[in-house]
Amino acid sequence: MASKSSSNILDLVPDNLLDMPQTPRALPRVITGIINDQDGDSDISSNYRERKIIVSNVLPLHIQRDPDTLKLTFSFDEDSLYYQLKDGFTPETEIIYVGSLKVEVDVSEQEEVAQKLLDEFNCVPTFLPHDLNKKFYSGFCKQQLWPLFHYMLPICPDHADRFDRVLWQAYVSANKIFADKVMEIADPEYDYIWIHDYHLMILPTFLRKRYNRVKLGFFLHSPFPSSEIYRTLPVRDEILKGLLNSDLIGFHTFDYARHFLSCCSRMMGLDYESKRGHIGLDYFGRTVYIKILPVGIHMGRLESVLNLPITLQKVKEIAQRYKGKKVIVGIDDMDIFKGISLKLLAFEYLLNHHPVLQGNIVLIQIVNPERSSGKDVQEAKRETYLIVNRIIEQFGSPDYKPVVLIDRPVARWEKSAYYSMADCCIVNAVRDGMNLVPYKYIVCRQHSPYFDEIKEHENEKPRTSMLVVSEFIGCSPSLSGAIRVNPWDIESVAGAITSAITMKEPEKQLRHEKHYRYVSSHDVSYWGRSFMQDLERASKDHYNKRCWGIGFGLGFRVVSLSPSFRKLSPNYIVSAYKKSSRRAIFLDYDGTLVSQSAIVKSPGDEIINILSILCNDLKNTVFIVSGRGRKSLAEWLAPCERLGLAAEHGYFTRWSRDCEWESSLPCTDLEWIEVAEPVMRQYTEATDGSNIEIKESGLVWHHQDADPDFGSCQAKELLIHLENVLANEPAVVKRGQHIVEVKPQGVTKGLVAEKILSTMVEKGERPDFVMCIGDDRSDEDMFESIRNTVLNASLSCVTPEIFACTVGRKPSKAKYYLDDTADVIKLLAGLANASDPKPGSIPRFQVTFDALF
Repeated sequence: MASKSSSNILDLVPDNLLDMPQTPRALPRVITGIINDQDGDSDISSNYRERKIIVSNVLPLHIQRDPDTLKLTFSFDEDSLYYQLKDGFTPETEIIYVGSLKVEVDVSEQEEVAQKLLDEFNCVPTFLPHDLNKKFYSGFCKQQLWPLFHYMLPICPDHADRFDRVLWQAYVSANKIFADKVMEIADPEYDYIWIHDYHLMILPTFLRKRYNRVKLGFFLHSPFPSSEIYRTLPVRDEILKGLLNSDLIGFHTFDYARHFLSCCSRMMGLDYESKRGHIGLDYFGRTVYIKILPVGIHMGRLESVLNLPITLQKVKEIAQRYKGKKVIVGIDDMDIFKGISLKLLAFEYLLNHHPVLQGNIVLIQIVNPERSSGKDVQEAKRETYLIVNRIIEQFGSPDYKPVVLIDRPVARWEKSAYYSMADCCIVNAVRDGMNLVPYKYIVCRQHSPYFDEIKEHENEKPRTSMLVVSEFIGCSPSLSGAIRVNPWDIESVAGAITSAITMKEPEKQLRHEKHYRYVSSHDVSYWGRSFMQDLERASKDHYNKRCWGIGFGLGFRVVSLSPSFRKLSPNYIVSAYKKSSRRAIFLDYDGTLVSQSAIVKSPGDEIINILSILCNDLKNTVFIVSGRGRKSLAEWLAPCERLGLAAEHGYFTRWSRDCEWESSLPCTDLEWIEVAEPVMRQYTEATDGSNIEIKESGLVWHHQDADPDFGSCQAKELLIHLENVLANEPAVVKRGQHIVEVKPQGVTKGLVAEKILSTMVEKGERPDFVMCIGDDRSDEDMFESIRNTVLNASLSCVTPEIFACTVGRKPSKAKYYLDDTADVIKLLAGLANASDPKPGSIPRFQVTFDALF
């Protein structure tokens, strides 16, 4: 069944969603440079100002409508992360923001507003129609992606919303509108584009399709779920491919990155490796890099708020009101993942089991306004109030409230005052992306205006802070001095609070100093600068390779390979084939003549007929060079009398069906097989889906049918284990595609190809046409060996044409590629038709090259 991702992108979007009002005229392209009037070309390299394009769902702006004129007024939101990250760039860098507005703008106002925002704020608005925005943001983003990324599955209708394809189509349409706006102002040759968060995960596909070499970074601010959770998403492939069209993908923690890499491995067969300390995925010749760095806070912005007179006044008020009491603060959004009710239950347990704390400890819980009004949010709010009222009723008194619930909009200065006066801060989320509350608390405790004021009258007290944080939030790994808790374990959370408020002052001070050093050195500017430096490094090789796009709709991706690497032209090779007088043809078997995924591995009649024609041409020497055993190859290819076979990577060879098998190492000691086989059997028993292939010259451990992650992990361990036990044996251990192989030293496909070519030269049959086709790592030895052998002096009297060809578009030592086994068969059929006819030969193939490629 065809995947929906392979359809045209317009097929994904209903007509009524695409029938939307457009900006009356296109926004002008922003170019800083010198325009050459003589030829119309722009020279932007000589006086180009570095530009970064920041793309987010919402622009970092405050918006108000003047009550008198009804005109919209704008100002930058200095608390927005997207606005603050500019401090990580040089002053000369131009920042352009692309995103939607928090208010709906009438169509008649859109042109004026767009021009005003571009001129005064370097902002480009994406005017999403109200119905589309509701389905995109409130629908797909908030009701489907956000719960899923926080590990909430729609198991039943009352537990999250089921997948709705209409909402997905709105998500696609919105991302396409964002892409249109980005390309209106972007110069893809020079600009760097940084996309933020799960609202725009398929935007990289649209941008990459518009311009193959665009420099794209993406940062996910939410958790990325484990593969078991993510795989339940019906559009999982489309979103995964969208992210992989970026050059750099950022995550807050290694856990989130690990889950993403696991999804790439399990669903797309992509392996990752560390390249000079940077994690990279090879995706159709492009290296997609992974960045792991938690976001920071803006130190200057927070310190300036602490210095406001109104903040100091609030600090004094808090100090007076809660004098002599231990103050615990919590600041959370009202949603089901922030664990507010679990925190309250832990506090209730604490008061029940530690009566001495009753009347001496206060939990101040500030609740940010809810961002949605779903049934889950309302249920969480109801439960919160229920528990708070119960605690107050049981432990409270007229002059003491153990829990103070502040459920209203709270200004930043007021939050900062509570931070600076709290003895402990608790963040008890059951699942959260980053959560900067602990960072803000640490900075506020360091620069508390209360301590700054009293130090003039008393001996200065050392700064201290205590944190109780959930192990399921993004900032937890960076706060090694915090007390980490499992929020579901009520008793342990209560114990952590007790430890935090009773800890000795010197230890509190040491923990605080450690945290403050990290938070102050890893602020938002460091985060922005570090990400952009890695994006520049990730995209620096764009112009060193040839790029072209393949695939339709959201399945689009870019293939990026060496400039000298190109598809094998049938016209060219047939022309060279006809002109040649002596030919050597080397063919791999699995993955070249027969697909790796084929159930039946024996060759069909078509392959046998083609090989027979090629072999019967007296100008040809044709060899199948395979890792398979000689028994299977001899049985399957018996009809081809003049076909040469090199089995087990060339350990056994024969020049035709009537020749005897020869061993490349006749006196080889194979006793090491008895050492290696028990080790392999041990791993086979421990790895479900794996098996051992026993050959005459070695052993192969296959894990293609095992769990991808576990099989790969076991293969790495088996490789090391075998290398250790066979360290003093004449054997080599190599890892291939889903295999670990042990074979004698001195046996490779490259050596057998070299031997065959040398033998032909010795017989006076120097080839002037050499073709080699293979798909595996072992075939790379053949490509290299053929090239080196041809350059040898013994072949200097002729200059043979070499056609080294790999199957699949991927980095290779070969100069050419074919897409798949079907292309290989068609090419060989074309060569067979060009061969000299033989008496009684097999009927010729009716193949036209236009039809083949």
